[in-house]
Amino acid sequence: MFEGIQIVALNDSGEVEATLRALLVDVLGLSKDRVDSFNEETELFGALPELDSMAVATLLTGLEDRLGMLIEDDDVEAEDFMTFGRLVAFARRKALI
Repeated sequence: MFEGIQIVALNDSGEVEATLRALLVDVLGLSKDRVDSFNEETELFGALPELDSMAVATLLTGLEDRLGMLIEDDDVEAEDFMTFGRLVAFARRKALI
């Protein structure tokens, strides 16, 4: 079912953040160094041209696949993609429940 995809242990919030950083590199085509420099206040949606609506959909699918979770449409708010910190909080909230 998840052939070739590594699912992380969902009891480790650090793993959730690392998985999210890897997804941003993979989905947006950003350099690892650039994504590694992101902090809680780093603006994403609206600030990164690579993060358009199609990339958001791909990112959500990647989170579901790599973290083994289900994201419903009403779970997602635009504010969750405004900063890296908010996106990490969203991913942790969904992955660690």
